[in-house]
Amino acid sequence: MSNEKEIVLSCRDLRKNFKSESGDGELKILRGLDLDVHQAEITAIVGSSGSGKSTLLHILGGLDRPTSGDVFWHGESIYKHKPDKLAELRNENVGFVFQFHHLLPEFTALENVMMPALIKGVRTADAENRGKELLERFGMSQRLEHRPSQLSGGEQQRVSMARALTNHPSIVLADEPTGNLDEKNTETILSLLFQLQELERVSIVIITHEKEIASRCDRVYNLHNGILEH
Repeated sequence: MSNEKEIVLSCRDLRKNFKSESGDGELKILRGLDLDVHQAEITAIVGSSGSGKSTLLHILGGLDRPTSGDVFWHGESIYKHKPDKLAELRNENVGFVFQFHHLLPEFTALENVMMPALIKGVRTADAENRGKELLERFGMSQRLEHRPSQLSGGEQQRVSMARALTNHPSIVLADEPTGNLDEKNTETILSLLFQLQELERVSIVIITHEKEIASRCDRVYNLHNGILEH
């Protein structure tokens, strides 16, 4: 029997071009990327500022379309779907953690974490139980009713991470998740993320420019000149 882990996310010959500011040419940001993300592993993508890391993450998560190439979740092409269906699949399969949290300011921490489940159609009581469970795991059980403005940056990122896991996604995409945090909060967030990866058996892709963070991951790729180097 093969011990090879299931590939939960992959892309093939992924290319992304943008029109130049002058409008008389194209900037080739991604130049034919291939990537496999395996079940329950943490994959780091390292690159300098402006290398296209966030662009790649948005395409892998179905938030943006490539110029050419394809992205697959569990072996199925995501871009064959219409936008509404893709949004539904994204909510069920992918969790996002961004550098700037993107929490809804008018809602409490618990309500923010419940939101993906409510959008999916989960019963309110079940969504609330899941939200409380996750926030407790992230050490936020005393902050359930606090709004984002009442939370520190590290606490907001914990809420963001809990929200990303609400619908039991198979994939979490994290874009510089510790980019705005001090050293102590960075270590706390990373430790929690790695613990949750084991508990939830979720695959995580971390975009980072920190080689020290990348060194703790299962697989590391370097995005350089629009190509992924292992």
